[in-house]
Order: sequence, then C-alpha cells, then structure tokens
Amino acid sequence: MTDQPKIAIVGAGSLRGKELSDALADSPFADSDFQLMDDEAELGSLEAVGDEVSFIQRIDPHSFDRVDFAFFAGDEQLTLRHWQSAARAGASIVDLTYALEGQPGVLVRAPWVDGELQPIPAQPGSDTPGLETPAIVPAHPAATALALLLGRVAQSTSIRTASATILEPASEYGRAAMDELHQQTVKLLSFTELPRQVYDTQVAFNATPAFGDSAKFSLAASESRIRRHFALLSAGRLPEVGVQLLHAPVFHGYGISLAVELGAPVSLDQMEAALAGEHVEIVTADSDPPTNLTVAGQANILVRVRPHNNKELETTRFWIWAGLDNLRFAVLNALACALELKRLRPSGEVQ
Repeated sequence: MTDQPKIAIVGAGSLRGKELSDALADSPFADSDFQLMDDEAELGSLEAVGDEVSFIQRIDPHSFDRVDFAFFAGDEQLTLRHWQSAARAGASIVDLTYALEGQPGVLVRAPWVDGELQPIPAQPGSDTPGLETPAIVPAHPAATALALLLGRVAQSTSIRTASATILEPASEYGRAAMDELHQQTVKLLSFTELPRQVYDTQVAFNATPAFGDSAKFSLAASESRIRRHFALLSAGRLPEVGVQLLHAPVFHGYGISLAVELGAPVSLDQMEAALAGEHVEIVTADSDPPTNLTVAGQANILVRVRPHNNKELETTRFWIWAGLDNLRFAVLNALACALELKRLRPSGEVQ
C-alpha cells in the first residue's frame, strides 16, 4: 500500500456516502486518493471529500484496480453486484449496507466496544480480523451504542437486567424513506392521499412497531439485526438486553430509552462517572436533554441518566436516555473498522 492509499466510496451519492465523505476529510485517511462511484442515477454528480471535488463515476470491471479500501455505502443490491470485484482487486472491504453479513469469513465489528470489554483470545475462526478476512460489516449504530453503554456500566458493577426501547429515524433507510415521510406530512396537512411506496403504512405523525406488508424495508429485520449485532459484540461478556424497535416520525437521530437494574445500589454521580468517557457525553439535569435535533452532527452518544426514584440517594435501578446521530455514528465506526484493517495490510505494498 502506498503512503496515500486509494479509497473507493461505492454509493457515494447516498446519505451514508455523503456522510462518509465528510468524515473521511477529518480522519487519518484525509490525504488519500478518493474515487467516488454509484449507480446510473448518480453519475456525473459533483461531490466533495474535504477540499477535493470529484465526479461520481460509473462502476466498470476495472473500477477497483489499485484500490486499497472500498467502502460500500449505497444499497444492498449495489454492494452485492460489485463487492466481489473489489475483493478480487485486493481491496479491504467495509460494508455499511449489511449486505455481506452472513457471507463466509465476513465479520461484524465495533472496535470501540472491543476496547472497553475484556479481550477475547484470538483463535482460528474467531471474530478477530486478519489478512484473510474478506470484508468487515460495521455493527449497527444502535447495537454499538448499547454495547458501549452497558460495557461501561458492567465495568463498575454487575447488571441484573437491561431492556431498551429504540426510536428509529427515517434516514436509516435512505433518501427515499425521508422523502416519503416528508410527502406524507404534506399530504396529511392538505387532506390528500398518502404515498406508501416505501413504508406501505402511515409514518408521518405516527410511531409504529411495524411497516406494511408491501414495504421496501422490514422493521422486524432491523430489530433482529440490532439484537444479533449486540450479541456478536458482547460475545458473552455482557448481560442480555431486551430490545424493542419503533420507527419514529423523525428524519435523523436514534433515541434509546434504556432501563437497567444493577446488582448493588449506586449513586447518580457514580452512574454518570461509569458511563462517561470517549464516545459518550453526559448531559446533566441542569442542561437541555438529548434529542434527535441536538445529536445532529455529533460524533458522541449524548446521555442523560436518572434514578427510577429521584428521592433516593442510591438505587439499583436507573433510566438512561441516549441520543446519537445514526449516520455520523455509523460512518465513524466504519472508519474505526478500516483503521483496524489498515494496520493489518503490509506497508509499502502497491496494489
């Protein structure tokens, strides 16, 4: 790999692709040679990565020649069509679309979580990435946040039970989902028929636990992915957590209501101290609480903690309200995964 690696962003015109371009400009990859790719609908569009402006290009059989890192940030079908070409070219693959989860050797990763928990001894076939790893899937942002928060608490005291209600934004499903939420809002206010091509149900002014039968996405599948990714990140090192996913009528930002019961009583100050640290910002009671608006553009999880009974000095039960920018958090985790792969790649080797 050269001193300036070549990086391909596949799906550069998507919401995650644009967020990834912004994050790369402020990362250790900032001096890389960037190549932007997408499907026919986005061809020719101008996009910026830091101070560098590039056209989005068509993907052809030679697009991945000499590419060191390929980030797939579009939709699942785009990833499935082109990831093997990137792999054959020798690129390290980071899949933000989840399309490659379940492929042989592909790992689900969140390096920040591994840095918090007791290490798992590396064994053949383990979840530790190596040079033979075909691709990395960055763990779902909600699963990563839950594992990070519960991992911090578990370091200070035992956890008896934990359950989370997660409020999901429209941007998690891309621009088409955001557009339909906007269009439904306008149509409701004008008393006209609602578009339902994406959700097959009303999502405007409505929190829902399920989409319609003909929806392009499945809320149940998203909920299962969060549970599955949390279990993979935990690897038995954290207690099980009950998860319920609701789709909220907002454009950006996850909200997580997390209830925990501890093995021994602690004070609010102790609980806040346990949670505080890198990637987590504590919001105290004398400040405005985290919302999907205040987390927009934030790299950290914003967290407010309160005892279940505010009159007790110490208690075993706490409510944790957490907010995070789903797109920003996802791409920062993807960059952390890419940095893991970068350390494994032979230095000085040109693709």
